[in-house]
Formats: sequence, C-alpha cells, structure tokens
Amino acid sequence: MSTNEFDGSPKTWPPLGMPTGSVRALLVLLVVGVVILKLARNDAFDREQDLLWFVTLLISLTHYFASRRFIALSSDVRRELEEDGIIERERNPLFLPRNTIRIVIVGAFGWLGYHLYTQHRLNDHHAASLLGMMAAFLLGVTVRTISNWWNRRRVRTSGTWGDLKALAALLLVLLVAVPEFLGGESRGFPPEFHRVALGFMLFYFGSR
Repeated sequence: MSTNEFDGSPKTWPPLGMPTGSVRALLVLLVVGVVILKLARNDAFDREQDLLWFVTLLISLTHYFASRRFIALSSDVRRELEEDGIIERERNPLFLPRNTIRIVIVGAFGWLGYHLYTQHRLNDHHAASLLGMMAAFLLGVTVRTISNWWNRRRVRTSGTWGDLKALAALLLVLLVAVPEFLGGESRGFPPEFHRVALGFMLFYFGSR
C-alpha cells in the first residue's frame, strides 16, 4: 500500500498541503470567533458588515455540519473507492482528531451562552436569536446522527416521521413568508413565532 496519504486521490495536492478541509475549518473558526467576540462585548450590530458576519456564520456552519457524502458507504467500500481514485480521501482537518473542529465550535457557543447568562444578557435580541437558531440546527444534526446509528441495522418501513417534519417545516415557514410576499408584516404573529418557524426550518435541515 502506498505510504503517501494523497496517492490515489483525484486531488493529489490539497490547498496549502494540509489535510482536506483544513482551510474550511480555519475559515469557519475565524468567523465563529469574530461573531462570538462581538456578542460577548455587546456590540450594537447596527452596521451592514455586522449582518454579513451573521449570514456568513449561518451559511458556513450549515455547510460545515452537513453530510459530505450523498450515500452511506461502508469502510471497506470507501477505502476501495479511495484507492481507485474514484472519490477523494478523507483526512482530519488541521491534523486533529475526528470531529475536533465541530466540538470546538459547539463548545464556543456553549461558552457564549454561559457568559451571557452570568451577565444576565441571555435575552439580548441578537444573542437570543443566534443561539436559538444554532441550537435548533445542532439539535437537528444530533437527531440525524442518533437516527442513523439506530437505523443502521434496521429496515426502514415507514416515512411517516419524515413526512410530518417536512409538512411542519413547510407550514411554519409559509405562515411567516406569505405576508412578506404580500408586502406586509406578520402582525398576527409575535417575533418569537418567527424564531420558532425559522428555527424549525434549520432543525429540519440539520436532521436530513
């Protein structure tokens, strides 16, 4: 077997020569660090670039925590496909143990929640919204992980739960989106309902 970890990979030289995913990990950690620092020091978030940091954070985390493979492969099949150069070899970003970056990200937001709680600022609008959205998405990721582990040896017999989640997500988002399409505001719904609706959408994304 070849001693070069990149032999047989379609991309024989990853960016900067680091394991695949290292640059993405560094970028995500930088964005996470900036947003958490700004929230911790109670920045006003009233500039356009502040909103861009939020949007970039949510998009990058959604991408980073999403599954990278469209189909589940056994370790033997994956190893064979990697050796044949059909799929890219997966390496741990930044030479760290598996899932280290994800644990650091979750831990950073956990620290932010604790920090804001000790300062009685947990209900600050921006902090509550961001932490709520992140919690919803990560809960969906957790549900997906547990479900995949539970069903790995079971035969799927029904898609009822998936149908119910899909219908609930569509209904909730439609309730807050339709008034926006019509040029008005959702005056019948409190701001908390928007958080619930959009949070459930992120939960659905994370659980798929």
